[in-house]
Amino acid sequence: MNAGQLVSRLTRQSRSNFYCAFLLLPRAQREAMYAVYAFCRIVDDVVDAGGDPDVQRKTLAHWRREIARCFEGVPEEPVTQRLRQAVRAFPIPRAALEEIINGVEMDLDRSSYETWEELYPYCYRVAGAVGLCCIEIFGYADPRARDYAVNLGVALQLTNILRDLGADAQQGRVYLPAEDLRRFGVTPEDLRLGRYTPQFVELMEFEALRARGFYRRAWETLPDADARRLFAAEIMGRIYFALLRAIETRRYRVFDGRITLPLATKFAIALRCWARARLGAGVRRREVA
Repeated sequence: MNAGQLVSRLTRQSRSNFYCAFLLLPRAQREAMYAVYAFCRIVDDVVDAGGDPDVQRKTLAHWRREIARCFEGVPEEPVTQRLRQAVRAFPIPRAALEEIINGVEMDLDRSSYETWEELYPYCYRVAGAVGLCCIEIFGYADPRARDYAVNLGVALQLTNILRDLGADAQQGRVYLPAEDLRRFGVTPEDLRLGRYTPQFVELMEFEALRARGFYRRAWETLPDADARRLFAAEIMGRIYFALLRAIETRRYRVFDGRITLPLATKFAIALRCWARARLGAGVRRREVA
């Protein structure tokens, strides 16, 4: 199996919500996105797999060196060999790739956050920085597209946090700000044990509104001139926004099992976004009201 086949397989096997967006891209962009996604998946798994933190830090340091080799040498790993081809073809920022590793490493340094201001850098690094990589592959003309990418990335990450709340708490990680938990009378132990209470629902409503705020900011900063080129980002955003709405519709019963969207729904959203971009219909911002 060559490097290209490896990154493609890693992306398909992940069953990511992003995969539907990748399929509609031209080949060069699609292959570059596979490389970026596979890199993100691998470095994230370094921490999620558990084990000795010292070993995990050394492994992340190895991937930092691999990023350096993408720009200044020859990478050793098949995934970064493919990523090197992507950074040669598209202006993917080295700083953003390094920030992704910095964000993943934060999970080794802390398992909770006191305030939203403390949590935001984590969301920026593990998701906003990914968005900054993606838009360089998709292409854009208006620099406001960078704000769009960061806001959308943070919105997606907040949606992930709400969906995976119970599983993360069982592993000792509570991403929701501690001050928010205290405000609504919910404890980390409540999350770990999956206690579904009126106070928990109020907490989740508050956090969902924060996520909606970032979706709104993203769509308000999406330049009309770049909407066609950024259709794949819109697919990702619309799929995750639909996931947030599914979480809300089920009244935040995230302890009962992982809430997902049917594959048919994802493909329908993808095709709708693609067609809208081709026809120049723009973004329906009213959907985030």
